[in-house]
Amino acid sequence: MTTRPDAPTLTEMRAKGARRFGRMNWVGMATLARREVKRFLAVWQQTVAAPLVTAGLFIGIFSLALGGNRAPVMGVPFVAFLAPGILMMSVIQNAFANTSSSLVGAKVMGNIVDTLMPPLSPAEIVAGYLAGGIARGLLVAAVIVLAVGLALGLWPAHPLWLLAITVIGGAMLGALGIAAGILAAKFDQIAAVTNFIVTPLSFLSGTFYSTAAMPPVMATLSHLNPIFYLIDGARFAYLGQSDAAPVLGLAVTGGTALALALLCWSWIKSGFRLKP
Repeated sequence: MTTRPDAPTLTEMRAKGARRFGRMNWVGMATLARREVKRFLAVWQQTVAAPLVTAGLFIGIFSLALGGNRAPVMGVPFVAFLAPGILMMSVIQNAFANTSSSLVGAKVMGNIVDTLMPPLSPAEIVAGYLAGGIARGLLVAAVIVLAVGLALGLWPAHPLWLLAITVIGGAMLGALGIAAGILAAKFDQIAAVTNFIVTPLSFLSGTFYSTAAMPPVMATLSHLNPIFYLIDGARFAYLGQSDAAPVLGLAVTGGTALALALLCWSWIKSGFRLKP
C-alpha cells in the first residue's frame, strides 16, 4: 500500500482538526435531522393533528364569542386578524417541544451518548436538532394554512415572507428548546419552561390584539418580546399589515435565533449538563 508523498500524516490531520469525511459531516448531520423528523412523524396525531385541532378551537371560540361584535382590526375582520397569530403560536410551541423533548428524553433514558459519541461537531448537532424543530414547525404551519384557507377563504398575501418567518420562528424556539433540554433533568422542568416562559410570551405578543391599541408602556414592553415580531411577521405575511416594520422584525428574530444557537453550541461543546 503506497501513499502520496504530499499526503498529510494522521498526526498532521489531527493537528489541523481535519476529519476523514471533510470539514462538515453532511451525512451524519442529515442522519440526525432525519431521526428527529421520523421521531415526530411517528406520533403525527399528537405532533401535527393536535395543533390543528387546537388552532381550530382558538379561532372558533374567539369568532363565536367576539367575532360578530368585535370591530375590525387593522381594517380586517377579527377572525382574519387572529388567524396568523394562532398559526405562528402553534409553530413556535411545536418547534420548542420537538427539540426540548428529544434532548430530555435522551437524557432520562440514558441514550444521550448515542448523539454525543458519533463524529459530529457541536455545530452539526445543533443544526441536526434545529432541522427537526423547523421541519415540525413548517409541517404544522402548512396544515393550518391549508385549513384556514379552505375554511375561511384566507390565504397569505406574501407566502414567501410567511415561509421565511416560519423558518426563523422554528429556529428561534427550536434553539430555546435545545437550551432548555440541556438545562433540564426531567420532563417536569420542560413543562415549567413551557408554562411559565413560552406560553406567556406567546399570549402577550399580540396574538389576540394589536399593540397599537395598548397603552404606550405596555406597547413598549410588547416590543421587547422577540416572539412579538414572529406574530407580527406572520400577520404581515397574511394581511400585508403589521404593527412594526417587517424588516426590523426579521432582524430581531434572526439575531435572537442566532444568539440562542450559539449558546447551545457553546454548551454542547463544553458538555455542560450533558457529560457525566
